[in-house]
Amino acid sequence: MRRVHRAIATAAVAATAASLLIAAPAAASGNQTTPTSKMHAFEPTLVAWAELSADHLAEGPASGAQASAGNGRQGPWDGQVIPGFSAVLDNGDGTFWAQPDNGFGSKGNSADFLLRNYLVRPAWQTAQGGDGEIAVERFISYNDRNSVLDFPIVNDATEERLLTGADFDIESVVRAKDGTFWVGEEFGPFLLHFDAEGTLIEKPFALDGVASPQNPYLGGAAPTLPASRGFEALAGSVNGRYLYPIVEGAYTGETDLRRREIHEFDTKTRAYTGRTWNYQTDQEPNVIGDAFTVKNDVLLVVERDDFEGDQAVTKRIYEINLKKTDAEGYVEKKLVLDALRISNPDALSSGNGYGTGEVWSLPVQSLETVVQLKDGNLLIANDNNFPGNDARVTGTPDDTEFAVIDLDRTKIEKELITVVGHRGASGYRPEHTLAAYEQAIIQCADYIEPDVVSTKDGVLVARHENEIGGTTDVSARPEFADRRTTKVIDGANITGWFTEDFTFAELRTLRAKERLPQVRPGNTAFDGLYVIPTLDEVIDLARHSISCDGRQIGVYPETKHPSYFDSIGLSLEEPLVAALQANGVDSADAPVIVQSFEVSNLKDLSALTDVTLAQLVNSSGRPYDFALAGDTRTYADLVTPTGLAGIAEYAQGVGAEKSVLIPRTPQGTLAAPSPVIADAHAAGLDVHGWTFRLENQFLPAEFRSSSDPAAAGDLAGEIQVFLDAGMDGIFSDHPDIAATVG
Repeated sequence: MRRVHRAIATAAVAATAASLLIAAPAAASGNQTTPTSKMHAFEPTLVAWAELSADHLAEGPASGAQASAGNGRQGPWDGQVIPGFSAVLDNGDGTFWAQPDNGFGSKGNSADFLLRNYLVRPAWQTAQGGDGEIAVERFISYNDRNSVLDFPIVNDATEERLLTGADFDIESVVRAKDGTFWVGEEFGPFLLHFDAEGTLIEKPFALDGVASPQNPYLGGAAPTLPASRGFEALAGSVNGRYLYPIVEGAYTGETDLRRREIHEFDTKTRAYTGRTWNYQTDQEPNVIGDAFTVKNDVLLVVERDDFEGDQAVTKRIYEINLKKTDAEGYVEKKLVLDALRISNPDALSSGNGYGTGEVWSLPVQSLETVVQLKDGNLLIANDNNFPGNDARVTGTPDDTEFAVIDLDRTKIEKELITVVGHRGASGYRPEHTLAAYEQAIIQCADYIEPDVVSTKDGVLVARHENEIGGTTDVSARPEFADRRTTKVIDGANITGWFTEDFTFAELRTLRAKERLPQVRPGNTAFDGLYVIPTLDEVIDLARHSISCDGRQIGVYPETKHPSYFDSIGLSLEEPLVAALQANGVDSADAPVIVQSFEVSNLKDLSALTDVTLAQLVNSSGRPYDFALAGDTRTYADLVTPTGLAGIAEYAQGVGAEKSVLIPRTPQGTLAAPSPVIADAHAAGLDVHGWTFRLENQFLPAEFRSSSDPAAAGDLAGEIQVFLDAGMDGIFSDHPDIAATVG
């Protein structure tokens, strides 16, 4: 097990971690992006911020008569609502063109919302001051005054023929060199071409074979794209000739629900070229929010989920290169910015609600804008879906925010402690969800740890056990009531619902819940939100994420009950290795460690892969494959000098239950360290200890804060004792605290 060099500004992180005990856990410290060398990384930093009030009304007729009420707001409003911005253009003079979408979310409720493009000027709040207000200077109204359209529109009978949110759902915009606007739209989906004053100058350009349910030409044909999944993102080539619209969601009937298709449109021939590229999202529900060209064939792409506030998981900017694809044929993507973890040393927008502390985030539902400014900084902005979103302050509509992010290169220093997010940051989010894994990454984990089990059809998924009654909502699903059964797993009778009795499609309908609700009641707020991730999705998230020292996040999978799964024809080893290979991390230098409580499957894996292997060791009992084989050796035998020498023949490390390393006295305090760490090092093995948790009931007596078993104790103090004894790595449910020790 290689020791991972972790570098953080310890004092700053410690201060942030301490605040996590009383504040929102998503405010954890740390964010680095793509490193330029082993000793440098980019630390995204908020350097300018401005906002437009959610309640701002532009001139014009009343709007929102049919809009859904929310957060204390009910239409109609006496003027035109500006419900955030879905696309922004930089004019280079301090102003921006900022384009809202169709208004209130659907064709049926947006007929009184006029489609416009607003010229805005932010008075940036920076370290030097500034009031942080966005001024609206003027607007252009999109219209069809030349009667280009051949289908009915809301304002058909008027001279101006102003377009509304019931006519088109505009989402993205590119400015041509002649000053005209190309707009990506979702009802078609169409590409729309407007002159500089907003008049439609050509008929909408449709994409052959692709139509949403709102397409005016659909007739009786079946749509091939779900509603609101059209051209949310649109980028233009550097020379202005080509447009790259990206389909926001998966096509109807798509087999790979993570695939998003990128198209190419030739503005010279006024036709699609037929060239397409495939983009793979981190998880199926994620959507593409925007795109921006930074140089030939290189685009920035917004990928987001539909969660907001502390529920948010994915608000990311990836860089893709249309000339580079991975082993599965998807464009390679590289993390540029995780908008949930941005340094905020100047306290910009401080006190403005959730995510506005020293680590700043934009945890809105609809992160829909990325623009690279002339100085290389990134502008990000949101559509606030007025009046429904309240990511910042519960019950208050989100304002529209502009944030400028500087990707500042920072020298990093090395430390020799490996922090493993145990089942993710499971102290803060339900375990084995992408939310828990993302939280661990935010909190400076070096590795994220999925426990791996199999579905009936051989898909590897992340669950603590194959019995899922306590970690999903399956017990509340009447359609699966007859799946409850009793099985013998590793010699024990277990009653419940088991992953191997569900197809992956069935399992995907379930939602995760907190396994320890009495210990971690705060985590129950997230029950029912998140799907069960596949191993492939966990690896994919890790390889597209960057640790606090600027390195690729590692993945640390554990094969659960491998002998049992072998016995039912669902071997874990081969599909696990296949997943590593598909993600390009099946090599000796990849940040991957595979672990198991059994021995024979690790020996099998040592012949199948070159990644690092770790033998798990409990404080009692023996490996179950030993029991099956009649081998009388116990875990205690494995950590003798002879046993450790044997482990070194097929593995590179030991993952030991912490009392194996430092036992406890009869009074519950820590005793003197055992010889296991020194003996393991002598055998050439690294030692990672598990599991370090914050709550009193898991801590030695001297580190408990009170008699309340669920109250927070001195986890950092306990960890320090183990590190002083020579332990190389930490499995922790609270990686934010583990990352401050050492």
